[in-house]
Amino acid sequence: MPAQNQARAQLDDLSRALLRLHKALLDGERQTYERLHGRIPSNGQFLQLVLGDGWFAWLRPLSQLMVRLGELAEEEEASTGEEIAALLATLRTLLTPSEEGDGFGRHYYDALQREPDVVLAHAAVRTLLRSPSLNKEPVRHYRS
Repeated sequence: MPAQNQARAQLDDLSRALLRLHKALLDGERQTYERLHGRIPSNGQFLQLVLGDGWFAWLRPLSQLMVRLGELAEEEEASTGEEIAALLATLRTLLTPSEEGDGFGRHYYDALQREPDVVLAHAAVRTLLRSPSLNKEPVRHYRS
């Protein structure tokens, strides 16, 4: 498999792994939210909470990075290696749990302590982020 195709396949794998991680985080946050505030009656109401309630705000940076990764994959023109490398670096930084503070890193650390599904999804994403073909310079990503 040519390097470009391998990098594209790994970006697709990364997108899927991030979706699994995001879902595990959302599921865990929903359970915690419902324990404190009562059952969320519908998926539509849950979506509204995810989009607008402060409880779920910490997840928005990950959501935004996932959207950007999807946009890069869908662009008709080639995405530069620099764009992809910057996005991957941002993902690596964001997905670093921290016992300190109150931002994403702290919430992420807490989720990793509570949710086995988050631990498994996190491991899969980190493995893909360390992939040599995603870390070569320069990488050109083309829509096939």
